[in-house]
Amino acid sequence: MLIPLLLAAFAGYLLGSLPFGWLIARRFGINIFEHGSKNPGATNVKRVLGGLFGKKGKRAGDLAFFLDALKGAAAVGVAKAFAAGWISQPTGSASPEAMAITGLVFALIGHSFSFWTRFKGGKGVATSAGGLIVLLPLPTLLALLAWVTVFQVSRYVSLASIVASVVLPAAAWLLHESTAFSVLASILGVFVILRHFANITRLLNGTENKFAKKGASSG
Repeated sequence: MLIPLLLAAFAGYLLGSLPFGWLIARRFGINIFEHGSKNPGATNVKRVLGGLFGKKGKRAGDLAFFLDALKGAAAVGVAKAFAAGWISQPTGSASPEAMAITGLVFALIGHSFSFWTRFKGGKGVATSAGGLIVLLPLPTLLALLAWVTVFQVSRYVSLASIVASVVLPAAAWLLHESTAFSVLASILGVFVILRHFANITRLLNGTENKFAKKGASSG
């Protein structure tokens, strides 16, 4: 059982560590670690590139989000392929649930602590969402709805992400999803909230960055 789990962990970390936000920003001649919140996540990429390059930069930020989400979904997919025997395993076997959870957890670790960028990375919202939409479709969609609602009202991406991180595990438990996946949703929710600790401090101090509404000055 250990070897398949190690394979899922290795594949998940490699996929998660791909620093798409950093690479996309470099295409524009920007070192994202020196701009905005100095975070390579899609939110900072969109804010920085959008401010500097307009619509083209914002589209690049959207691409970063999509690719980061794809990493999470791919990590779960590869882990399930191992578990189903579509990709041969050297020895032993592990349950599909254990393989999927391992793949996603290590994709999140890879995204947040990428060896490509000296173990710096994003907060894991997009990568978590990509994997969880495969594992927990309905709770993830409810969390996404909460994210959109909070963002539209407040214009704070961080606040929307924190609320979604609470809604996701709550929905998973209330909808009686798999216990293993519900526990995973709870752990990932706590992880994402902890990664937003600095944002929470800025929210409380009233210094957190907002996304300006269309047609409004970005200041």
